[in-house]
Amino acid sequence: MRKNTSITANDGLRSYILKIFNYMTLGLIGTAAVAFLVMSTPALMGFFFGSKLMSWVSILAPLGFVIYLSARIHTMSPDKGRLMFFLYSALMGISMAMVFTIYPVANIVQAFLVSAGTFGAMSLYGYTTKRDLTGVGSFMYMGLIGVIIASIVSWFVASPMLYFIINIVTVVVFVGLTAYDMQKMKHIYASVGGSSDVAERAAIMGALHLYLDFINLFLAILRLMGGRRD
Repeated sequence: MRKNTSITANDGLRSYILKIFNYMTLGLIGTAAVAFLVMSTPALMGFFFGSKLMSWVSILAPLGFVIYLSARIHTMSPDKGRLMFFLYSALMGISMAMVFTIYPVANIVQAFLVSAGTFGAMSLYGYTTKRDLTGVGSFMYMGLIGVIIASIVSWFVASPMLYFIINIVTVVVFVGLTAYDMQKMKHIYASVGGSSDVAERAAIMGALHLYLDFINLFLAILRLMGGRRD
């Protein structure tokens, strides 16, 4: 009986994690589709990036959206939570359109492949490791705060070395957060199961965290590869 219970629990966990990855993957596909649509349509590029005001709105809108989603997800229905997540991924696609115009397609593809391989490896590690990654997660969040502060400083201090260091640290931070977030999702499943509205909202937030881990890892690796058209 214990063996059967264990098998059922493992099957439930795998299904729950697969659901999270499905949400994340759909979000990434939506982001890429919107990005390529916007960048290949001059009228849309002109609308979103034709003025400084709209450029800032296009860049900062996803930040405001993700803050709102993170703060309100626990009071939303699962259907609304999913809709908000996919709307957020679409907004990110608008911002990413500008990035895709800066770098050659070959560099984007290479950065994506490296990011996907790294992300996959760290997700697997977070899923399988017996080590408690809570301390790692706390350390990485402190590193993230440092990256944000350093990025603000870099706006005023044009230093190639600082820019390089920020991207290196960003890669390290989101590599660590990927493993930590994956393990955290296992713990959440153990606490709430996989069929309630609470579990569904947790799955949406898990997808959001993994989405952000991947996007930030990808952008940092892309910047490290260089090759900007300008």
